[in-house]
Formats: sequence, C-alpha cells, structure tokens
Amino acid sequence: MTKKKVRTLFYTLLTITILGVILYPKLKPLFAGNSNSPGGGIPVQQRGPQALNVQGLVITPRHLNEMITSTGTLMSDEETELSFETSGRIVEIYFDEGSHVRKNELMAKINDRPLQAQLQRLQAQKRLVEEREFRQRSLLERDAISQESYDQVVTERQVIEADIALMEARIAETELRAPFDGVVGLRHLSEGSYVNPNTKIARLVKNKPLKIEFSVAERYSGEITPGFPITFRVDGFSESFSARVYAVEPKIDVGTRTVVVRALYPNTNEALQPGRFTNVILQLSETDNAIAVPTEAIIPEMEGEKVFVYRSGIAQPQYVSIGLRTESHIQITGGLEFGDTLLTSGVMQLRPNMPVEIYHFQDNGN
Repeated sequence: MTKKKVRTLFYTLLTITILGVILYPKLKPLFAGNSNSPGGGIPVQQRGPQALNVQGLVITPRHLNEMITSTGTLMSDEETELSFETSGRIVEIYFDEGSHVRKNELMAKINDRPLQAQLQRLQAQKRLVEEREFRQRSLLERDAISQESYDQVVTERQVIEADIALMEARIAETELRAPFDGVVGLRHLSEGSYVNPNTKIARLVKNKPLKIEFSVAERYSGEITPGFPITFRVDGFSESFSARVYAVEPKIDVGTRTVVVRALYPNTNEALQPGRFTNVILQLSETDNAIAVPTEAIIPEMEGEKVFVYRSGIAQPQYVSIGLRTESHIQITGGLEFGDTLLTSGVMQLRPNMPVEIYHFQDNGN
C-alpha cells in the first residue's frame, strides 16, 4: 500500500472517531436498555418524582376555647409593719412568733405608769369640779348666784374631761394592738427594748384570702372585668386553683402596653403563701362546631396564612383566615371546610402539586 493511501485511511479513521465522540451523548439514550432483556436497546421510560410521606388530619367540628396565659404573684390581703405610736420602753410582749392574732388583740405594751398617774389626778379633779357644779346648780335655781358663775364651773369641768380624754389617748398609744386578723411574723426586739414610732416590732400578714396580681395585653383589657374567673397554678402543687377578678387598673401601662389585674382566692386552709410565683390561665371565649387546626400546620407568608390539603394524591396549597388561638390550635374562619384532609407534617417541604402519601391520620382531639 502506497504512503498516499495510508495517509488517506488515517485521516478517514480520525474523522470517524471525532464524529463518534461528538454524537455519542446524543445517541446514547436511544440505544440504552436492559441488557438482560430480550429487547436490549429499547429506550428506558422516565420515572416521576417520589411521593412524600406525610401525616394527615380529617377536619371535623371541634369545641374551641380561646385562652391566654400570664404570670403573676400571690399577695397578702393585708400586710403591715407593727410599731408603736409613741416612744418608751417595752414592758410586756404578748404574742408568739408565727401565731394567729385577732383584730384589736393586745400584742405589746410600753411603760405607761407616769401617764396613769396623771390620769388619776385628772379624774380626782373632775370629781371635785362635778361636786362644785352640783352646788352651783342648786344656788342658780334659787337665784343665789349668777348664770356666769355657773357657766365658769361647767367650762372647768369640760376642760378637765378633755384633758382626761387626751390622757387616755396617750395611754392607748402605749399599747400595740393588731389592726386586723392575721399571722405575726418574726419579732425584731425583746422586752426592755426602748422603741420609738420608727422601730419595727414585727410584721403582720393576713393571708386569708390572697390576692393574685398579673398583667394582660391591652387588647384584652375590655374583656377582663370584676367577677371574671381565672385559674392559676403554683409550683409544688399538682392541682389548679380558681379565683375571681375583683379589680382592674383603670390605666394601661404605656411602657409595657399591659393592664394590671387583681383576683381574689379564698385560701381558707392557708396552704398558699404570699409572694409565690403563679401561672395564670384565662379563658376568654369558646365556640362549638369550629374548624381548628394544629398550629404547626400553618405557614405564615406575606400574602397571609397558608396550609396544604390532600387532593387526589397531591398537596394543594390553600390560604386561610384565622380566628381564635389556643396553646396548640388555631381556629380557621375561612378557606377550609369540614371533611377536608389537612397535611400536618413536613409542611415546609411541601410544594404545590407535589405527590404525597399519607401514612398516618391524626386524631382531631374531640
């Protein structure tokens, strides 16, 4: 074979090789097939996207309560620091720490012997003036003295009676009495101590009933009125406690945009103590035959709230209108109907018209 023929054959093979490399990717799908089947070389059919496994919920009528929660503090019904109204030395303490006392019960006493002596002198002077007044009245009736002389004696008696009343008031200041029923706390001094009006003797607390103070958002201020029932829980107690609102602050706090509310709990057995932290629950409204869906099924978007429903094996998006909210559910006021199947899991992975397969149906909670 001549060199010319060899060169021609070489360039021909090179051209065929280059064309094969260029056309192979385009021709490969036409000849791909199962080599084990008799029809090897038959084109393979393309598979669709795999269905996503999700949970579903068939929407049925539901009883729904709108509830809000808040945190509060237990407060004593009445509370005060006990102290004397005058200065002096304590001669007697009549109460035990931690004991119950009744209103007006004598709790401690300051030395009042000088005051008692002055009171006795005034009482003796009063008796003398009363005898003089009696004699002057007899003389006046016989016109033996003038009216002016008799009036002077009457005035003297009235002055002494006023002095006696003042002295009795000063003696009463030496007695420390309970201003209301309650429990006495720890005392801060002993008998023989010198005290003045600024000296704190002990704390008196009335914890039957108890007050619960908490705050709610301003949007609920018109719904919370005296008599409104609440439920609260306290750490260490398994049961819940019930109370009723008795007062609402007439002004909204501009800093927090909340309103302060107080409720009253009887605390008849005095099991709860003032100062404890509480979780307060308020039921604002309730409705029957509501469409309620789990909170996690709602997808918030710029256009509004969206859910996915199951229709003929695919996920379809549906915008909804919402109403009441609870801790776990949201009322749907528009966009869904009873009998619709709501997709409740994997909602962030769902896309419109995506194939889905429901492997579990959730209980609607009725």
